[in-house]
Amino acid sequence: MKMEFEGRRQKYDCLLFDLDDTLYPVSAGLAAGVLNNIKDYMVEKLGIDKEKIPELCNLLYKNYGTTMAGIRAIGYDFDYDEYHSFVHGRLPYDNLKPDPVLRTLLLSLPIRKVIFTNADKIHAAKALSKLGLEDCFEGIICFETLNPVHKSTFSDDEDDIEFVGGVSSCTSGRDTNTSSKEIFDIIGHFSKTNSTAAELPKTPIVCKPSQDAIEKALKIANINPQSTVRS
Repeated sequence: MKMEFEGRRQKYDCLLFDLDDTLYPVSAGLAAGVLNNIKDYMVEKLGIDKEKIPELCNLLYKNYGTTMAGIRAIGYDFDYDEYHSFVHGRLPYDNLKPDPVLRTLLLSLPIRKVIFTNADKIHAAKALSKLGLEDCFEGIICFETLNPVHKSTFSDDEDDIEFVGGVSSCTSGRDTNTSSKEIFDIIGHFSKTNSTAAELPKTPIVCKPSQDAIEKALKIANINPQSTVRS
């Protein structure tokens, strides 16, 4: 990777990396595993009709950035930690192998390197460890970083997997500020003529690719977007 210079001044001073299907190939099978586990969670834990899952997942992902943010928006209340444990706990992590070439490349770049993922910090730490890249990044901006609902119950030994220098990352737990409510029929909504995304309920979850998530991540990590490359 070639860095551009303006005179003696380096043009870029930070690389902002996505994690899944970016630092390892799609062929590893984790993305397919996540999708299947999300569907199983929706059926087994939320009681959603299996026949509606494909269309529902498509609409939620398209309009909210992640299915998790979408199901929370339309009215399902659930424990965030339980969700992540269910969705990521059964993934084929053994398919991820150390990548010495990528590791050497990352360590050779004399600029800041930060992970920015919608996944939880346990998944991020496990994936980076399997790839042998856990010490190649300054910090990780993850689900808990952007959604600090409760005081952290993690030990101090786990502080190194949250963003260094930013606000402390927290376990997410259940959003106790939101009472149970009627489920919004997003499938029925878009079956009506002239229905728009502007009429959809808002999600309490902050996640990519929303502008709010990106601005929050840049602020937490003290990143200048004008001198940052995102991959």
